[in-house]
Amino acid sequence: MAAQVFLLQVIVVLVLVAAAAGALVLQGRYDGENSARVRSLATAEAFAHAPGTLRALQSPNPTAMLQPATVQAQAGSGVDFISVLNKAGVRISDTDPRLIGAHAQGVERAAAGETFTERFHGEPSDAVRAVVPVLDGSRRVVGMVAAGIQVENLGHLLDQQVPMVLGSAALALALATAGTALVTRRLRRQTHGLGPAEMTRMYEHHDAVLHAVREGVLILDGEGRLLLANDEARRLLNLPADADQRHVTELGVGPELTGLLASGEAVSDAVCPVGERLLAVNARRTAPYGGAPGLVASFRDTTELRALTGRAEMARGRLTLLYEAGVRIGTTLDVRRTAQELAEVAVPGLADVVTVELLEAVLHGEEPTGALNRMRRTALRGTGAGQPLQPVGDLIQFVVADTPMVAALSQGKAVLVPDLERAQDWRAQDPEGAQRVLDSGVHSLITVPLRARGVVLGMVNFWRADGSPRFEDEDVSVAEELGARAAVAIDNARRYTREHAMAVTLQRSLLPRDLPEQDALEVAWRYLPAQSGVGGDWFDVIPLPGFRVALVVGDVVGHGLHAAVTMGRLRTAVLNFSSLDLPPDELLGHLDEMVMRLDTQAEDADGEGSLVTGATCLYAIYDPVGGRCTLSRAGHGVPAVVDPGGRVSFPELPLSPPLGVGGHPFESGELDLPEGSRLVLFTDGLVEDRRRDIDEGLRLLASAVAHPGQSPEDTCRALMRTMLPEHPSDDVALLVARTRLLDPSRVAVWEVPFDAMAVSRVRTEVSERLTQWGLEESSFAMELILSELLTNAIRYGAPPVRVRLLLGRTLVCEVSDGSNTSPRLRRATSTDEGGRGLFLVSQFAERWGTRYENRGKVIWAEQSLGRAPEPDPMLLLDEMAW
Repeated sequence: MAAQVFLLQVIVVLVLVAAAAGALVLQGRYDGENSARVRSLATAEAFAHAPGTLRALQSPNPTAMLQPATVQAQAGSGVDFISVLNKAGVRISDTDPRLIGAHAQGVERAAAGETFTERFHGEPSDAVRAVVPVLDGSRRVVGMVAAGIQVENLGHLLDQQVPMVLGSAALALALATAGTALVTRRLRRQTHGLGPAEMTRMYEHHDAVLHAVREGVLILDGEGRLLLANDEARRLLNLPADADQRHVTELGVGPELTGLLASGEAVSDAVCPVGERLLAVNARRTAPYGGAPGLVASFRDTTELRALTGRAEMARGRLTLLYEAGVRIGTTLDVRRTAQELAEVAVPGLADVVTVELLEAVLHGEEPTGALNRMRRTALRGTGAGQPLQPVGDLIQFVVADTPMVAALSQGKAVLVPDLERAQDWRAQDPEGAQRVLDSGVHSLITVPLRARGVVLGMVNFWRADGSPRFEDEDVSVAEELGARAAVAIDNARRYTREHAMAVTLQRSLLPRDLPEQDALEVAWRYLPAQSGVGGDWFDVIPLPGFRVALVVGDVVGHGLHAAVTMGRLRTAVLNFSSLDLPPDELLGHLDEMVMRLDTQAEDADGEGSLVTGATCLYAIYDPVGGRCTLSRAGHGVPAVVDPGGRVSFPELPLSPPLGVGGHPFESGELDLPEGSRLVLFTDGLVEDRRRDIDEGLRLLASAVAHPGQSPEDTCRALMRTMLPEHPSDDVALLVARTRLLDPSRVAVWEVPFDAMAVSRVRTEVSERLTQWGLEESSFAMELILSELLTNAIRYGAPPVRVRLLLGRTLVCEVSDGSNTSPRLRRATSTDEGGRGLFLVSQFAERWGTRYENRGKVIWAEQSLGRAPEPDPMLLLDEMAW
């Protein structure tokens, strides 16, 4: 017996040593592979996020820029290889230059934007590698970096440790064997005197422990018959009194436990139902431990523990649901999207179907007013394919006063209906619809009013269907918490919607609603506010005397109501200054002075005002008679000019500082535009974006408009489609004008000698030209106007004097001279011999005015075609009475 015990102990020690050595080997390999994964991932991410990697991948020759860095990084990082791939998976650089140009395997996930590590099997060698995508500023994948350690190198450290481990194990085995031999010899000597009494006492102690322990124990023989069952096992399994020697299938312990015991397999803490109990079962075979073959099974009652665990799991699930609600509800400032997020969070975590109804006023961003019994279904979410409830967009009315929904609204708190089958008040409003809901399997309801700041915004209904238990009181608190969080987010979105709508309405009212009629330009425009709200971009088209047209594009720094109001003030100022018919540089000078005054007032307002400094403006005047365009810009980008052949240019024009800087003169530039040319004026929001710089934006713009024969409307559509992201970060104002020239046959010019005797001759020639144009009915009025203007120019002006007639949608007479003195309209007294000329001009002309040029001035008068002027006869009689 002693020899057998000794041999058994030696075998046990050998097995333990072998198991320990094997575990060490496996642990070493596992640690080595984990270390390789971490090192590879750190190296790949550091190389991928290095400042020069993205720039090199976007360069014309990435291999030349990346190969030296790749070799240097591999030498210093301790990995076996580093490869840089393009987004198609082709190696651009590699520590092994022979692999450059080869296609890498298994990198599709990184090409889709995912970072991963793996144990790779394939060419050129098996390795533990990490692959990291390289992203540009728009989060698009432009390349990948792979780094790794070859599998054959993972075991070097382990190979160095194994001899020492085995030597230590051999020494431990020798010591254990010697110790076991000594102990065995000692036990053999000590048991020589053991008698029947001592053995009996040992058996009694064993029997007492077996029956007193609070854990059930069963011992089965090799054939599955019951050999022993202690008292706890009989109680837990409800075994019959004659259960001994019965087969396990005859004990009536349930199919699951019977199958487990009959199989003879070893299990640990397997939970099996037996009657109303849940038992944790541990089973081991007796064969390895001596004695006849059989099975020993122990049982613990875990019914109460499982119930507590279930409640804890339910509480954890509810906390997780509320956490997700805090993260996922209210991600946007959109009322409908917030309601949909509430439904998405609650399904299936709390309910099988969720419906959200909101007041009509809330949906439009207004204060929640009106009857609470009329709401609009805003969100519907369910786990099934078809839902019997009313769809999104339907009007939900609560007609019957005692329904759960009305009760929840009147009480201001959630109402629980655990069993809809028995809820007659719920059926009362729509019995047929209620029956359809019940037929679909819905059986339980919690309805919660959505309240924020003490005001009802709507309500949310949580429904459970077949396969889910009824709602309980614990679910009501979760539903109320979800509703409270969603109500705050919905109210924030409602208030943002209201403020945004007000700002947009204000801005739209300040922008031109329609373009004025004119013949010089064919114009199209677009305005798009930024995603963050309204801004200060604006544009305008202003007809000027002589068929000229002014084009204006401006940009006020910032967003919000202040930017919109400032934009309106600047646009109004430009309109007023343009009525003075000022050159572009002088107009911007006046506008700059006005902005400086506004900034001074804002500084004096103790921080209540905002500065305007930084606003930009481009003002251009196009003259269809000669096709000349005069432009001046204050901090604004140059326009694009597209000639009739489709060639695009960005002309060099003088650039002045933005408005409000002051201290710098404004300059003008001139362009000669052939007929059919397109002038593209825009704000920086069109060409600048987080994804690209202004140079790239200008290249895209030139590519989009470089099409001969493209109309202004087509140009606007092409630019909007090509240049703008889905959600622009800045306002965009775009104005496209295609030039027209006034027919030379409709332009007549006379150089007039500085002699009053020349007036009659010019008047006669003008009359003849009007007859040629078929405007005999306008001759009398035009001759009168010409006589007065020409006489004034010769009498009070300076040479040279020139007369020009322009025929378009109106008839324009212009008299220019070299003097800068400005005539003014006045009422002559009865004793005055003069002073009535300009009064007569104002009576016979639709409009008249003066504009100044570099040398001299031009006095113009305009007459409408198709109807004779009708001056006030009483005023004429009064003026002619002298």
